[in-house]
Amino acid sequence: MEIPELLAPAGDLEKLKAAVVFGADAVYLGGKQFSLRERAGNFTLEELAAGVEFAHARGVKVYVTVNIFARNRDLDDLPTYLKQLEQIGVDAVIVSDPGVLTLVRETTPGLPVHLSTQANTTNWKAARFWQEQGVSRIILARELGLEEIREIRRQVTVPLEIFVHGAMCISYSGRCLLSSYMTGRDANRGDCAQACRWRYALVEEKRPGEYFPLEEDSRGTYILSSRDLCLLEYIPQLVEAGINSLKIEGRVKSIHYVATVVSVYRQALDAYRADPGRFRVRKRWLEELGKVSHREYTTGFFAGPPVRAAQGAVDSIYLRPYTFTGVVREYDPARGLALVEQRNRFARGEVLEVLLPGGETFSFTVTGLYDENMDPVDAAPHPRQRVFLSLPRPVLPWSLLRRREEYKD
Repeated sequence: MEIPELLAPAGDLEKLKAAVVFGADAVYLGGKQFSLRERAGNFTLEELAAGVEFAHARGVKVYVTVNIFARNRDLDDLPTYLKQLEQIGVDAVIVSDPGVLTLVRETTPGLPVHLSTQANTTNWKAARFWQEQGVSRIILARELGLEEIREIRRQVTVPLEIFVHGAMCISYSGRCLLSSYMTGRDANRGDCAQACRWRYALVEEKRPGEYFPLEEDSRGTYILSSRDLCLLEYIPQLVEAGINSLKIEGRVKSIHYVATVVSVYRQALDAYRADPGRFRVRKRWLEELGKVSHREYTTGFFAGPPVRAAQGAVDSIYLRPYTFTGVVREYDPARGLALVEQRNRFARGEVLEVLLPGGETFSFTVTGLYDENMDPVDAAPHPRQRVFLSLPRPVLPWSLLRRREEYKD
């Protein structure tokens, strides 16, 4: 039995390291150009080399997105960039454009190519075509159901990857012109303004300024905004269907999101590997997925055509029950002190929760809090401020701190 690879997003070098520490088998990321997430932190060549070194030292693979729909002007600089990626030692590039695929084959013929979901592969004939073009993996369209995926698997031998968690685009396989039309920012070149997440109301042509509500609350309505994908409960079916890689969306999400979601899916895959016949989704895994900033969850198209209620989050958009407050950088067992890099304000007397690499959590009340000179302080209010924090038990570097909103001042 082959357990699928767990593939995590890495919007920057810190998120790459967090994904690796919390259990990813591979990460995907973008450089400063040719990537469909221009607003992510993304990687310089130097950062990319450091990320590859960190990941490879821990047995984790690195895939680089080169998945824009290229214009003629892009073709001039691409060969040099591809050669640089090959020299750095990335494990594959992700492409969607046939011209870019041809350029990879001409410039770096030994570099494996994964076909992006942007190519919207929705049937086995298309999958077989791409297999014959020599791609090393196909990332299937998100609009497919389980039976369609099974049929594609029966017809091709190329490895298959699917998205299992994260934001879903309201447009077909992410091909959208709404952002370009409304803001001039081209989603197909990595600069989506996420116009589908904006609030909308209905206006009749002859009644300008008169807005008709669409099941809206005081904040408006989100009729174009899809709920987030979550296929955790379908891990047995995904393994049985022969999927080779399970992909988490989120290169523009926080380190807290990346670490938490990767941790949950890592635990679930390991539990399935250990005892497939008795695998059950544990309540605490679902609780963990509920602690990150997210829209309400849906299974998308996987279990059949989505009903309207599963897709249209009309009365709210994001659920944020927890606030991410800090990252543990070091731990001194002799003094029971953790060096914490602050991400959101926290203070003495608050109850914080710790997420450890491996998925274990515990809560404690903040008592001992000190600045870097070991002078007592009442709070850590400054972005990325480093403080020492007394903890009731040992922790590992990269452990994350968070606070339930009911504890917030």
